[in-house]
Amino acid sequence: MNLLTIFDLKKDDIDSLLDRAASLKERHKKGIPHRPLLGKVLGLIFEKSSTRTRVSFETAMYQLGGNAIFLSQKDSQIGRGEPIKDTARVMSRYVDGVVIRTFGHEIIEEFASYATAPVINGLTDLHHPCQVLADVLTIVEKKGGYGGLKVSWIGDGNNMANSWIDAAGLLGFELTLACPDGYFPDPAVLSRAKALNPNIRLTQGVDEAAAGSDVLNTDVWASMGQEEEKDKRAKAFKGYQINSRVLGLAKKDAMVLHCLPAHREEEITAEVLEGANSAVWDQAENRLHIQKAILERLMSEAT
Repeated sequence: MNLLTIFDLKKDDIDSLLDRAASLKERHKKGIPHRPLLGKVLGLIFEKSSTRTRVSFETAMYQLGGNAIFLSQKDSQIGRGEPIKDTARVMSRYVDGVVIRTFGHEIIEEFASYATAPVINGLTDLHHPCQVLADVLTIVEKKGGYGGLKVSWIGDGNNMANSWIDAAGLLGFELTLACPDGYFPDPAVLSRAKALNPNIRLTQGVDEAAAGSDVLNTDVWASMGQEEEKDKRAKAFKGYQINSRVLGLAKKDAMVLHCLPAHREEEITAEVLEGANSAVWDQAENRLHIQKAILERLMSEAT
């Protein structure tokens, strides 16, 4: 089994992973060792830089009793032009699972089609499934569940937005995305999810998206690889900011999420990011726990 998008899972799979992650988190807090992946090795192939994804996956693997090997673009032959299919077949004979963080989603799809070890998407330009699973875990912790909630996305229709759309399609919660013209989510992703859940809406109105929301969510305006578009995007996204006014449109107990890193005073104000409604630090921690559940599931299945 691979995890390239949320749609590689079923609703029951997601609920099971959320329950397992919560259990593993509680076990870790109590200091109870759990090493089901003793002797296993996880390969990390990263073409994009990372703080949270790398550290959380490496820490998760060590806490589960295994080891991790990190390869940046300059460390692997992929960076020198080796065919992806060759690297996939060789790596599968060395390691028991692979996390890939790259640009085009077609890269990870090709890798997975040739690999015999489980492949996990650590981020592509199209999807970021592990992050959104951690976000849903945070919602379940804070709200007691995701059913009946209104989740709002404000900003770029990027890989995070796409994975939120996938999650809403499978889990059935209400999702409203406010994105400026020209920066909408992937239409194929949106169409597939709306066929399962009609309560997924796309708007250009920030106030419309935020009104009555249980969860306010955003990301940077310019993601990795889009630095040259920074000034253009700053103009396009003016007004697409989670600030105290926008937070005031949501429910009083609304929680604020941001996958980090955050650009304070751009997509979110420091006041909101550091405020009482913010759950971003729990959200970041939960990357570790959901990824432990994912690694345990996929790498144990591979034995």
